[in-house]
Amino acid sequence: MSYSVNEQGFYGEFGGAFIPEMLHANIEHLSKNYLKIIREAEFREQFDALLKDFVGRPTPLYHAKRLSQRYNTKIYLKREDLNHTGAHKINNTIGQILLARKLGKKRIIAETGAGQHGVATATVCALMGVQCIVYMGKTDIARQAPNVARMRMLGAEVRPALSGSQTLKDATNEAIRDWINNPSDTHYIIGSVVGPHPYPDMVARFQSVISEEMRWQLQEHEGREYPDIIIACVGGGSNAAGAFYHYLEDDRVCLIAVEAAGLGIDSGASAATSLLGTKGIIHGSKTLLMQTEDGQIVEPYSISAGLDYPGIGPQHAHLIQSGRAQVLHATDQEALDAALELARIEGIIPALETAHALAVLDKLEFKEDEIVVINLSGRGDKDLAAYIEYLENPSGRHKSDH
Repeated sequence: MSYSVNEQGFYGEFGGAFIPEMLHANIEHLSKNYLKIIREAEFREQFDALLKDFVGRPTPLYHAKRLSQRYNTKIYLKREDLNHTGAHKINNTIGQILLARKLGKKRIIAETGAGQHGVATATVCALMGVQCIVYMGKTDIARQAPNVARMRMLGAEVRPALSGSQTLKDATNEAIRDWINNPSDTHYIIGSVVGPHPYPDMVARFQSVISEEMRWQLQEHEGREYPDIIIACVGGGSNAAGAFYHYLEDDRVCLIAVEAAGLGIDSGASAATSLLGTKGIIHGSKTLLMQTEDGQIVEPYSISAGLDYPGIGPQHAHLIQSGRAQVLHATDQEALDAALELARIEGIIPALETAHALAVLDKLEFKEDEIVVINLSGRGDKDLAAYIEYLENPSGRHKSDH
């Protein structure tokens, strides 16, 4: 079985490009040209140079010794939190801004939930001198204020999404509306492995630098290129796609995707898409999504602004449905506990998204000689308000909080 995209833009039965007629020319142009452009020697040189000198790659693969002792196995953290802007998102935005310039686009739009993708997009637009508009749910603007300030300081216009739950789904809707109205001069930098083909494949390729580095770093540390287990959080799933990329066909590696269970799988306040979702189309792609029997989107919930998306990337839907990837879930409370544990055991404060990946360590049984890599997708500066609230009230959040 293949886990890569086919020529029609599908991963198994998931994927494709279900788009309004107004966007057909844009998507068609992108589909026909993206592989050719990103394989050009000049593009690769520019991309690699910016990742090295601007982003600060390669990111370390850190042996977390005290965490390893706690779980009686060997745990490595892939330190994407040490990238410029504080998360993995910059890998993709560097690639897409270079692509947009090649395509002759003068204006950039983006959507963001936790704000990390918005900051990364604003950063590369400032770097290249390009107009930048970021759509962000009003709810997320309130809970991710530090990132909103960063975007504005970088010269981006942050436009609030006021519909629905006023979170990531709604920001994406607004960005797509903008693109429909401005198809000729605008490139939409999608932040995750979602949306119409070729976005899921394109974003995964730009993020694949994570597993590319992981291979030679593991060789240096352990004398072999592969771990036994890779764990990554999944909303749309770009950090997981990057961490899994070079191991998709390697059955020696167990791939674990961690979704947000919010206040509990059956609480009605969750973002556990692969468990609660059914097949449908969202934002131009056929995938698993949380919806009612008549196809209305069920509003997702997570304390983490980057994980409360009602869908999942089509490649992840395929990996999970085929059994290639295992999916686990972590509640708000479990993620908060895991973040505090990492801070106090290893001196690293993770993003709330990443904390979900850490939270499942308690749910797995490891062998002492196993090698486990957790993709530490982002740093926790943006989530300090939630962490401070948790420290003051460790008994947990209540449903009235969301």
